[in-house]
This record gives sequence, structure tokens and C-alpha cells, in this order.
Amino acid sequence: MKQTNPLVDSVVEALRQTYLETGLVTANDFSVAVAAFGELLEGAAMFERHAGTNKVAVFGSARTKPSHPLYQLAVEFSQMMAERGWLVISGAGPGIMEAASKGAGFDQTLGVNIELPFEQFPNPYIDTANKLVEMNHFFTRKVSMTRPSNAFVVLPGGFGTLDEAFEVLTLLHTGKTEPAPVVLLDQPGGTFWRRLESFIQDEIIDGQYINKPDLALVKICDTAEGAVREITNFYKNYRDVRFTQGSAFVTVHQLPTTEQLATLRNRFPMFVSGAGFRTNGSDTLVFDFDGRNYVNLRLVIDFLNDLVP
Repeated sequence: MKQTNPLVDSVVEALRQTYLETGLVTANDFSVAVAAFGELLEGAAMFERHAGTNKVAVFGSARTKPSHPLYQLAVEFSQMMAERGWLVISGAGPGIMEAASKGAGFDQTLGVNIELPFEQFPNPYIDTANKLVEMNHFFTRKVSMTRPSNAFVVLPGGFGTLDEAFEVLTLLHTGKTEPAPVVLLDQPGGTFWRRLESFIQDEIIDGQYINKPDLALVKICDTAEGAVREITNFYKNYRDVRFTQGSAFVTVHQLPTTEQLATLRNRFPMFVSGAGFRTNGSDTLVFDFDGRNYVNLRLVIDFLNDLVP
């Protein structure tokens, strides 16, 4: 049984008096809101215990069998990330989620399970007492998995997997989450993501719903090594970014030279409305940022990472 928290209970009671007892919302809507509130807090509390450790979220089908090459690929990838000190976040269920947990190992797996009546039970590779939260709502589960993650890997799957993939890309595209690498991982010769890429090019880009540079937010890989390399290269020089009104502050391990700053100004004129690219202290690159162009922000990060061998 979940323990109650007096502070949370007092907040819920205040909300009850404000919204439910005054008739602003129905009892059913209030129940959903309170449940979501509790689930988000429970997820945040678990991840807070592991703050400071890099985390990669792995998404994929619950129906992939252990004998399938994709299952083995997920095991291999997660094991390689765990060996590099990363924690692996999965949906805690069977299939690719189980493979990710198995590869990362008991000590480096975090699970966010969705309670379903027909197929979703925690897999045996998760510490259910300390490193698992269970949720009733898909949207709270996605928020809980994406907010603490420093990287995302998506293997082939169904509606839920595609929903998770596009949710992450939407958040990155609109700046609603921190910049992070996204890898679409398939087996060698696999066509799942390549066919989706063709659809995006033929229908979404050619239809002018997004721009071709937007694809910089995602990388298709067909080996565990390639996926690991894409993630680790993203953090080769880049450390983090913060924003103030009108400016972005990107912290790096190695700042660009005067010549490289000039290249940045020429390559990214959309960030030179005022003072443009300049350095601040020993580890920060500053440039003009209007809070809109997150794809070109990602391209700036790629440029900075290329400075380091």
C-alpha cells in the first residue's frame, strides 16, 4: 500500500475545496487530476534519488520475443550503456522493455510501468521495491520517463512506441525538454525506421509540414555500437544549456577559438541579432536566442562537439 504524505494530502484537500466542492469540475475529472498529480510526484521522487547520473530511456514493443534479434540488440545496447555508468529507464514490461532491463542489470535499471489488464507486468530484471513506479495514465508515464532522461533510444514497436518517439521529438522540436540525442535503433538490414524516414521525407517534408533540417534531431542506427556512439558523442563537448530572455548559455568542455566563433556567426546568422556568438568565462558560449529555433540550437551543439577529437 502506498504511503500517504501529509503535505500532498493538504494540497489535495485545498484543491478539492477550490474545484470539486464549488462545482467547477466533476468528481470524475477531479479524481483523474489527483491521480495524475500523485503519479507525477511518485515518479519524480524515484528519479530524484538518482539525480546526477546520466539516464537513457529505451522504448520499444512489449511483444518482441527473447529469440528476436531486436531483443538481443536491446540487451546489447543497454549493457554497453550500463558499462559506461548510465542508468537505463524502461517501461518495465516485457519485450524490448525487458531486454533493456536485462542488459542494464538489476542495479542500473529504473522502471516506469503502466498498469494494464492484459499484458503489462513488471519484468524480473527490475528492483520492484526501490526502482519501480507504477502508473495508470500513459501521459504521466511519458512525462516521468522523458523529463529525467539525457538520451532516448527507440526500437520498432506499435502505436505506443510510435507515440513515445514522436512525443520526444515534439518536445525537442519545441524546446519543452532539454536538448538530447534520439536514436531510432533497428537490426542490420531492418526497414522499420527507414520506411518511416521515407514517409517523413515524401509526405511530411515535401508537404512542408516540417523542414528537412528538423531531421537533425534524430539518428537512425542499426548497431548497438552506433547507438552508443551517437549518444556519447552528443556529450563529448556539450554539457548543458540554460536560457535567459534573449540569450542562450551553452556550457562546454572546450570553447571555440576566435576563428571558430566567426564560423558560427556565418553558419547560424539567426543567432546573431545582437552581440552574436561570444564566450563567457572558461566554459560558456553565449549567443542570441529568441526561444524558437531549437533545431539550429541542436546544430550548434553538433558543431561544438565536432571541435573535440
